[in-house]
Amino acid sequence: MKIRPFHVAFPVQDLAETRQFYESVLGCTVGRTADHWIDFNLFGHQITAHLCPETGSLPTNTVDGKQVPVQHWGVILEMADWQELARLLRAQNVEFVIEPYLRFKGEVGEQATMFLLDPSGNALEFKAFQQDESIFAAEI
Repeated sequence: MKIRPFHVAFPVQDLAETRQFYESVLGCTVGRTADHWIDFNLFGHQITAHLCPETGSLPTNTVDGKQVPVQHWGVILEMADWQELARLLRAQNVEFVIEPYLRFKGEVGEQATMFLLDPSGNALEFKAFQQDESIFAAEI
């Protein structure tokens, strides 16, 4: 099976603020736009922000001693790309939900991870694995 880019659609409260964040902070390019939505290229994947002024709470679960937002999405990057993104986000003084760190250190699922919120409160996770075979490992 050929791997294709994924597509995620998500609600946002303000399209202009969302566009500024995804373009200027995360470095996405903009695709098609309309009055109520914007397509972005996020590391080769299509994400679509839909104007939806109503938002809910952000429930969490404890993972590796940290409160991880249950509803979140993101991209698995190469380790060097993850490190560069973490550096760029820190340089922009981005506020993290979970600061960049190495989770499950020394275990099968060892991964670098970080969580942040977009301006509408959508939780994003960016992660990287030292070994790709750990991405779908059955044990952690």
